[in-house]
Formats: sequence, structure tokens, C-alpha cells
Amino acid sequence: MAEWNAYYQNEDEYVDRDEFEVDYKCAGRDSLVFLVDASKEMFIRGEDGEPSPFDMTMQCVHSVYTSKIISSDKDLVALVFYGTEQSKNPRNTFEHVYVYHDLDSPGARRVKDVDGLRGENGAQVADETMGSGKTNLVEALWCCSNLYSDVKLRLSYKRLMIFTCRDTPHRGDCERDRQARTKAGDLKETVVPLWHLPGGFDVSLFFCDVVSPPEDESELGLQMEPCGKLEDLRKRVRAKEMKKRSMARLNLCLGEGMNVAVGVYITVRQTKKPNAVKLYRDNNEPVHTKTRLYHTQTGSLLLPSDTKRAQVYAGRQIVMEKDEVDVIKKFSDPGLELIGFKPMERLKLHHHLRSALFIYPEEETVTGSACVFTALLRRCSERNVFALCKYTQIRNSSPRFLALVPQREELDEGQAQIEAPGFHGIFLPYADDIRNLDAPQLPTASDAQVDKMKEIVHKLSFKYRSDAFENPVLQQHYRYLEALALDPMAPEHIEEHIEDHTVPKVKMIDQCLGSLAQEFKDLVFTLASGKLGKEQYTEEAGGAEKKPKVEMSEDELRARVQKGTLQFGVKVTGTKKRELIDTLKAQLAK
Repeated sequence: MAEWNAYYQNEDEYVDRDEFEVDYKCAGRDSLVFLVDASKEMFIRGEDGEPSPFDMTMQCVHSVYTSKIISSDKDLVALVFYGTEQSKNPRNTFEHVYVYHDLDSPGARRVKDVDGLRGENGAQVADETMGSGKTNLVEALWCCSNLYSDVKLRLSYKRLMIFTCRDTPHRGDCERDRQARTKAGDLKETVVPLWHLPGGFDVSLFFCDVVSPPEDESELGLQMEPCGKLEDLRKRVRAKEMKKRSMARLNLCLGEGMNVAVGVYITVRQTKKPNAVKLYRDNNEPVHTKTRLYHTQTGSLLLPSDTKRAQVYAGRQIVMEKDEVDVIKKFSDPGLELIGFKPMERLKLHHHLRSALFIYPEEETVTGSACVFTALLRRCSERNVFALCKYTQIRNSSPRFLALVPQREELDEGQAQIEAPGFHGIFLPYADDIRNLDAPQLPTASDAQVDKMKEIVHKLSFKYRSDAFENPVLQQHYRYLEALALDPMAPEHIEEHIEDHTVPKVKMIDQCLGSLAQEFKDLVFTLASGKLGKEQYTEEAGGAEKKPKVEMSEDELRARVQKGTLQFGVKVTGTKKRELIDTLKAQLAK
């Protein structure tokens, strides 16, 4: 018999995930530590009323906290200040280091704490709470390293972001500089980017030996120019805070004995409301669902070995074991298998079924994968062909056919990467996915109508950006959650502040079109051959004919009025029908 724990080992952690969601138990959680300089130079405001470097940093941290709650609430975030007068850290072993937030999941309480450090009042709160003192970056790096060690969960990715406006934190102390470089070298598994704020910063004096190099060509390396604006700082931090996590790591089989390790990435994903979580009413703890099977006659608990699978076929009940069902469901092992190559002209627009995947080599898994992958990518691009592959995402999943479309690397004027090299995996349809629709026969528009509509389309055309149109339903949903968590009295006025960018701007459209809209109406609905264009359109389309007039004698009319059945050709609603009949009765009685 099967072991009980082997069958029910994962039932408490069961969650309803879609195929794109990351399994944190297997992949681990991302962790991010903000290491912020709390020296007096950080609180000096800029020219023309610009915010201080400390205020810019706190606004950036606040933005990351709120985005983490929405996008990846399982990740861990911490906030640590160095160069403080007060000391607060585990076991208080590090001087001039203040751990404001331990490494834990973000929440409403933490967002409120960071919000209290913003603006002029925030600078005063920071001065009263932490103050500004001596700087020892070695102690700060060591404290952050201990924060990672104290976490009991599995961490897949570690980031330590340093925010400062001083290029020489130890003011020429060579011994402390050497110790800090040594400690930064010990953080091999931790990515350490630097965000230096305006104030005459020279990276080559110290931080060039502390900051981690870029992980790949698409990563932002050491930024030589300071972040002079808040939006610039947010963009750089946004590019660094999230790890480009692969959905799966598979083998691309190019032939017998020729496998290349690749990672599968999602480029576009539909944003949905998070699933509702059932809570126990007494303590608001999540409710976990457990499934048990009991014998209908004896009421005894059934183990997995006591149950069978059955399928009725030809009047007989065929009983199968669980292992036999698994073998039937299995088509192939997870991976990509090359079938052949096709010219790009064979790939049609109507073959698009869903958002595509992005395939990129994994050199760390199999050495030499990047070289072979690059050669295949270059050859497919030169010959203008796509690779046809069979794709199996996970075990027991149905295989799909993918068209791997090559994409070469593109750089901008500053040699920054715009498009990464790799293959776009286009999901190809099966035969039953394509249907033939019987379109109704409608009249064809004239050349003048088509030309006029082209002018209208040209006037209303604009460059589409997906981030310019936010989902108003999702925005309202998260605004409500944020308001309930931070300000319980705010939800009453949320709907007034949400702007729906999907609603057409009628005034702007009218100004752009001018008289084109009326000209188009005149061409479509105009007098032609003694008939309105709309009536002509109805007749050509086989519409309903006009109802003939019905002649009725005076006696028959009186009889219908007395019975209350006089309704032909009269459009009435509500009580107007009875009023109309009463009026006709009174007139006929005269």
C-alpha cells in the first residue's frame, strides 16, 4: 500500500495556479535589500526646490513596496540605513547600522512606515529616529549578509541596492575601503547594483570595485551618470528589482544526441484580479482545503491504493491503475524537439492563437548551448525561415507545435540593447482550431466611400502603447485594496479619481476629423435614384419589405375600438395605449 505522507504531502500548500504562475516552493523567492545612506549630505535639497536624495530614495522605495504587493507578494524586501547615529540590528552587533525593516514580505504596515519618511516631515522623523553619524560600509554589508542567512525560506535570487550621494563613504580611510571591497567580494551570490544620486559623484574612486558586473548583455551595468530625476531613478530601479525568471528550462533537441539547454520566458501576460482567499472568520487565517474519500457503506477512510480508475467502453467497465492512466496521458518528455524548417511566408497572421514565448539559451545548464543556439539563430535569420518544433511544457501536458521565429539583437545609438537575440515561439493551431464562417452577403462600398474612410483612418491613427491604457477595473480594484489597507476612510472617493483611458475622447476626435465625418455620412446616406441610401442598402441586403397599407371600413373600425383591439400601426408604451383608445372612443361617439 502507498505511504500516507507520500500521497497527501502537498495538500496543505495547494493553490489554484495557472500555467504561467511561478511555483515558489521549487524556484524559491526573490529577495531585495535597500541599503540607504543616512548621512547629512543625503538630506540636502537640490536647486529650484528639487527633492533631496533621501526623499527621492524613499519615494522610490515606496513605489517598489506597492508594486511588490501587487505583482509578487511572495518576494522578500528589507530596508537598511547605514551611517546613522543610532544602531538597531539583530543582536546589535553592528554600529551605525539601522535595520528599519527585516527581510520579509511587503505589507500595508511597511508601506505606511516608508510613507512617513517622505517629504520634509519624513526627514525630521528620520533625524529623530536614526540621526546621522559615522559611516562604516563594512558593517552595513555584513549586516545585510546576516539578513539573508537568517531567512529560513529558500531564496532563488538576492539583490542588494545601495543608494548614496557620496563617492568616498570612508573619507579616504584606506583600511576601511579595503575591508569593504573584501566584504563585497564575499557576497558572490548577491547582486549589488549602485544608485548614485546627484552631487559630483565619481564612481572610479571606490564603488567600481564594490558593485557587481552585469549578469548578461541585457542587464544594466554600472551607471556612470547620476540619477538626477526621480523618474529616472524609478526606471533604473524597476529594471533591476525584478529577475528575468524563466518559466521553464528545457532541452531543445536538434537531432539524435544533440541537445541545447534553453529557457522559456513570457513576454506578455494578461493581468487579472487575484484569486479570492477564503479566511476563517475567528482569526482571519487562510482556510486550506483537504479532500478525503470514504467508503459509502462502511464509512471507512480510503487510501490511494484502495481506489481505481474506470472507463466504460463497448458496454464494459475497464478498470485501470493510476500508473496506467499516467502512462496513457504521457505523450512525450518535457522539451522542444526540432521537426524541420519552413519559409516565413508559410506563417500567416491567422495562425496567432495566444501570446508567444521567448526562447533563450541557458549556458549554465549545458556548456556550449549559447554557441550552437547563436549559430542556429543566425542561419535561420539569413535564410528567412522559421524552425518548426514540438513543445511539451511539463509532464502529462498536451504537446503543441511552435514556430520559432528568429530575432536578431538590436542596439540603440548608445549601444544599449533594445531587442534581445532569441526565438519567438508562436503557437500554431490544430486543424479543428480553424473554422470557416459563412459571412452574410452585403453590398460593396464604392471607391469614393473607401477613399473617404481612408482619410478618416489616417486622421485618427496614432502610435499605440500598451502601457498608456490601464485597465480601469483593475485600477479601481487595487485602489480599493490600497485605501482599505492604508486609509479606511478613502474608498468613498476612489471612483472620482480614477480616469478611464479607454473611453474615446469625442471632442478631440471631432477636432481631428473636422468635416470628414459629415462628408462620409453624405456619401453613404445620400439621395440616390429617388431613394435614401439607407433604404437602398436595406433592399440590396435583402431586408424586410415595407408593410402595405390596410384599408378598413368605419363599422369595422368602431368594432375594433369597442373590443380594444385597435393596435395596428400605433406605437404605444405603458399607459399611453389605454389613453389613446379612450380618446378614439370619445371621438367616435360624437
